[in-house]
Formats: sequence, structure tokens, C-alpha cells
Amino acid sequence: MSSVPTIQDVARLAGVSPTTAKRALRDPDKLTPDTLTRVQAAIEELHYEPDVRAGSLRGGQSRTVGLVVASIVEPFFAQFARAAARQFKAADYTLLISENEYSAELELPELRRLYGQRVAAIMLRPGYGTDSREYLERLRGRGLFILEYDYVPEGSDFPSIMLDNAGCMREAVAYLHGLGHTRIAALGTYDPVIHPEGRSRTFPQAMRERGLRVPPEYQRVVLLTDDTAYDLTHELLSLPTPPTALIALTGTQAIGAFRAIRERGLSLPHDLSLLTFDNYPWTALVDPPITVIDQPVEQMAEAAARTVLRVLEGGPSAGRAAQHLQHVVLPGRLIVRGSCAPPCQQALASVR
Repeated sequence: MSSVPTIQDVARLAGVSPTTAKRALRDPDKLTPDTLTRVQAAIEELHYEPDVRAGSLRGGQSRTVGLVVASIVEPFFAQFARAAARQFKAADYTLLISENEYSAELELPELRRLYGQRVAAIMLRPGYGTDSREYLERLRGRGLFILEYDYVPEGSDFPSIMLDNAGCMREAVAYLHGLGHTRIAALGTYDPVIHPEGRSRTFPQAMRERGLRVPPEYQRVVLLTDDTAYDLTHELLSLPTPPTALIALTGTQAIGAFRAIRERGLSLPHDLSLLTFDNYPWTALVDPPITVIDQPVEQMAEAAARTVLRVLEGGPSAGRAAQHLQHVVLPGRLIVRGSCAPPCQQALASVR
């Protein structure tokens, strides 16, 4: 039996003709309940999935690549998609974009849809959770090349390209501590299921390395959205002993934090310091401009696309070799602007 099950395999296992097996997919109401049950059981056992583009692919390999982003509205992913698409367009490939909303559960049907389109490869920003892991392994077993970017689940051995999140978080904490801040809060606490990414995971470690601690009241497990960051910023600044510096884990989070700070009548950096990951355009336009950790987004996307293209243009042997590529980690860059300064605790207390 082939590594990718066919409708003939389904028919053989169910004890029916290929025509009957196909009818179970297209016109199930035309089969007897017993026959339909046997075909469906065979489909389930073989993990068979119909090839919705089989007719168009008889002449050769698909020239379509799937890209799964975590959030369509997050500028990081828009910039990543644009840079990758340029690389693929130059090589005469089409990019299909899908969204998992940071969720492996939502990711699973998107992966199925992309595979149904018979993409030649998938670039994946993995969602949080394990729902899609088995299916990804199944796709790899069928010879589909998969590259992860931006986030790598623990234990994953797919090739990947991402930011040095741990190093960048340590640099952010060191910079704020160097200004004199000891009450620092990150806008999100590590959680192995809801929020299992490197920035929040490294934050308490980076604090401990500098002799600092993260009070329990500063710790919240939240999603990476502007609304949750907005609410969390209000909560943190309402505490009896609020933080004097905030680290937003994404540029979208920084938008929510900035709104909350303004609503409370606080002034950056006199009353509070704010530092964020992602050098989004707005961060340089507000007053004061926001200190950021700049990610090499285009470099990351171009490197990812070039890796995929090398595999696709190199044939099956290149694909097998690429599955064992090492993880590529790119450095970030701290851009110091006007939103951070030594803490002014008396001013913060008087405005709160």
C-alpha cells in the first residue's frame, strides 16, 4: 500500500469497488447503511483524504505553498506574508494564506484544507496546544515539507526559523533594570497550554538572574491581543504597588497598553516606562516614541521561503534532508526611544 492512501486502498479494505467508495464521499445517501459504514470505517482507519485537485495535478507537482499565520490583523504576520510571497512569486509559486488564531485546535482544519489543495509545502506558525501534532506528523510521513516559524512547540523537530526570544527578553529586562527599575511586569505569564511561548517563559528567569522577582499579583495568563493587554495594564496600574515598567510581548499588546496608560492620565516615561517587542510604524510616531525590540521580520520570511524553495526545487532527496534541518534563531535589536526612563515612583503614586 502506498504511503498516501488512495481511494483504491479504501475500496479494498471495505470490500467494495472503487466506484462505490467514491460514491460514499460524493453521494452517501445512495449507499446502503451497511456499505456506507464499512467505507467510512476504512476511511477512518487509513486516514484517507480526498485529493480535491487531483485532476489539475496530473501534469506535475503543485506550485502552491501554504502559509499559516497566527493572526491576520497582526502586522508582524502581514509583513512576514508579504516578504515570503515576493520570494515565491519570483520562483513562480503561489502562496495560500490561512489563520489559526494561536490555536492548534483551529489549526487542524486549516491544515486539512491546505493539504486538500495539495500544497507543495507548508510554512506554519504553530498554534498553542497539541491538537494538530499528530496530523502534522502524518503529513510529514506523506512527504509534505513543513517549516515552523516564530514559535516552536516544545519537543518539535520540524525545521524552524524564529527570533531569539530568550536573548531579547533578557536584553529588555537588563535595559530596564539598568535604568533603575525593579518593579517590572510583562503583559502575559507563561502557561504550558494557553501561553507557552519563549518571551513569557524567559521573563521570570531574566528577572531572577538580576536579583529581581515577579510578584504574584503581576502574573496573569492572557491572550496576545490589544484588548487583553488594555485590561491587564489597567489591573496592574490599579495595584497598591504597581509596576514602574511594562514589557509588551507584541506590538499589538503595546497598543492596548498605550491606550490604558493614556486613559489613566499617565505620562511616558515620567510616570511609567513602556517597552515592546515589534517595531511597528506607530511606535515611532506617538509622543514619546516607544522603545522597541526590533524583529528581523523580512529576513526571517525570506530565509524561510528560500529554505522551502530549495527543498521543492531539489526533489525528494532534498525534502528528506531538509526535514532534519536545525532550528535557525535570529537576533533582535533594541531600539531605544523616549518611552523609558528611570522610575519616578512618587509621580506614579500621586496620579494613581
